[in-house]
Amino acid sequence: MSQALSTAHLRAWNLANTLMVCIIVFQAGNGDYGVMPTDEYDGDPAAVVHEFDPFTR
Repeated sequence: MSQALSTAHLRAWNLANTLMVCIIVFQAGNGDYGVMPTDEYDGDPAAVVHEFDPFTR
């Protein structure tokens, strides 16, 4: 799902805290941003913008 950076950050934070899993925000090739669980991401590490870890505060 592609989206703006601010929307991606809000969605990632919500998912991380609801599901209690680490979530990353990454930049897709077309310039949009996506979110997904960290353990499922197998793309370029340089494309990762932010990681939300619900276990660290």
